Amino acid sequence: MSAAKRFLPPLLSGALFGGGLSIGGMTDPARVRGFLDLFGAWDPTMAFVMGGAVIVMAIAWRLQARMARPLFGERFALPDRTDLDGQLIAGSALFGIGWGIAGLCPGPAVASLALAPTAVLPFVAAMLIGMIAHHLFPERRRALASQGS
Repeated sequence: MSAAKRFLPPLLSGALFGGGLSIGGMTDPARVRGFLDLFGAWDPTMAFVMGGAVIVMAIAWRLQARMARPLFGERFALPDRTDLDGQLIAGSALFGIGWGIAGLCPGPAVASLALAPTAVLPFVAAMLIGMIAHHLFPERRRALASQGS
């Protein structure tokens, strides 16, 4: 498979996703924090963005179920995890807290690099440091996970 055939679908998908995040307002931390502020100055516009994403994903799951294989790959890489553990719950809580404080999560942060790189650079740098630390210390993660169970 040529490099163009291999990289073009993910590049176009990423550009479409980033554009959707930008158009939907997900790259505006103030708007995101306004949506998460249920008992203050709540901004419901993100509910429409999320609702649209749920509808698109529901259609995609139905289409995928009828396909033998993906258009640009050998097999589907779908989540198959059905168990919940302390590490997953703690990571989800940490993600949500960070999202609420910063008003950004990884997708919108990366998309924001094209719009306002200096404003989002500290968040992206901290995110990358966290990702690197996650991969550098797998034995520490296992030790912490075993203490929680």
